Amino acid sequence: MSRATRLGTGVAASAVALVGTGILTSAPASAHGYVDGPMSRSAACAAGLNTNCGSIVYEPQSLEAPKGFPETGPADGQIASAGGLFGGVLDEQSEGRWFKNEVATGPLLMSWKYTAPHSTAKWHYYMTKPGWDPNDPLDRNDLELISEFQHDGSKANSNPDHTLTIPGNRSGYHVILAVWDIADTVNAFYNVIDVDVVGEGISDTTPPTNTVNLQTTSVSATSVNFTWTGSTDDSGVVRYDVYRDGRLVGSSSIAEFSNTGLSPSMDYQFTVVAVDASGNRSIPSDVLTVTTDVASEVDDQAPIAPGYLHSMGETTQSVSLMWNASDDNSGDVMYQVFRDGVQFANTEMTMLMDTNREPGTTYQYLVVAVDETGNRSAASNQLAVTTDAAETTETAPEPEPALESQPVESGTWDRFASYTVGDTVTHADSIYEAVQSHTGNGDPNWIYAPSLWVAVTKDSTPHVDQGSAPKAEIQSWNATGTHAAGDRVSNSGLIYEAVQSHTGNGDPNWIYAPSLWKLI
Repeated sequence: MSRATRLGTGVAASAVALVGTGILTSAPASAHGYVDGPMSRSAACAAGLNTNCGSIVYEPQSLEAPKGFPETGPADGQIASAGGLFGGVLDEQSEGRWFKNEVATGPLLMSWKYTAPHSTAKWHYYMTKPGWDPNDPLDRNDLELISEFQHDGSKANSNPDHTLTIPGNRSGYHVILAVWDIADTVNAFYNVIDVDVVGEGISDTTPPTNTVNLQTTSVSATSVNFTWTGSTDDSGVVRYDVYRDGRLVGSSSIAEFSNTGLSPSMDYQFTVVAVDASGNRSIPSDVLTVTTDVASEVDDQAPIAPGYLHSMGETTQSVSLMWNASDDNSGDVMYQVFRDGVQFANTEMTMLMDTNREPGTTYQYLVVAVDETGNRSAASNQLAVTTDAAETTETAPEPEPALESQPVESGTWDRFASYTVGDTVTHADSIYEAVQSHTGNGDPNWIYAPSLWVAVTKDSTPHVDQGSAPKAEIQSWNATGTHAAGDRVSNSGLIYEAVQSHTGNGDPNWIYAPSLWKLI
């Protein structure tokens, strides 16, 4: 049966390349991931297809909020901004406000761009219902679940693309909400995609053939892996829904499945249902009965060490800590949190707010995981965090004017070190000043992030008035030209000076990148 549907990302495919050309070179280290095909609202902001977006243009991958949607997560009216992030600009909702990706009913390929591919529990996708009001703030009542993809807790980049089915009763402007649930933290990432549904698909009511030959490939005390013979369908099978003892436990795009977190010495019954691109479902497969292995009697295995202990933000009296979950053969663990070498908290969560701290004080943190039998992991990385300084109402004396060409050097930049606002470092024969307090995670590109560092002049010679000496030639800016640090160009009647040496790749937006040019 032929169907008037399209598998792809619509007109957004021609614009995706813009996201990787340099527009995002100044994104800070909190980057994680976003939908780039079809383009999410934040990705279209970064690419210049959406305007008046604010600072989200540098961080389309940072829309992070508590998981658990729709029961929890961002509040109604703040879903697009993941709870009001970046000033809540993305929550502005009207029919003509945002760039729209052209799509059709039927299969739609959804592709994620991961800059930090966290361990993943699942992805789930929602779409506005027929008759929704595009000129009212987006809320839960506008949305319904259209697809869900379970994951095994491994890194997200092992499954970056998903095939959704756009229902045949949709047309015109709609919003798709993509939610990426992280496995080892309490958070998820929220992306909305604005689409224009065009065309009408031919109704498909033929279900796929049922799956057969369910066979186990491995069994342990807590997991079962099995395969089956794939189904066939005139419009294509897009997923298999797997049921354990009559309850849906996950989906797979291929004819195999791994179910973990089971109990030892237990009987489980599995069935599989095939689903096609139009949502038609096959009859359930024959039942596969599996008995898990007997559990080990002695547990002397310590949990793995909690990873990536980091601060989510500080105030004058608090530090918000977060870390990657530990893993243990016996199941859940408890976390012991230490401050300056002394344990001060126990928690089952992978985050903790340390309160009642002193302003402007540096504290050392680490985390240890303990399982049910008392086995202790190695310690996490040690994290040094300085609380914000207390505000003062005293009038500070006016500082002595400083020579612009005489910054104070305080040492060579260390990508793992901690810095406070105003610190200066040297790197690659240039001097940089810290814009905000932060601790490096080893990324060699952080020195070029304008949200963290700003380059200052390395010339230590006092300024001398050259009188009538000829000035450096100012040429019109060329998007593919080669420029050295200090070169000056004109563009739209304004003069810009190159911050660093580079060669343009033709992107007309590079002149506005603060890591490359500054307005003078």
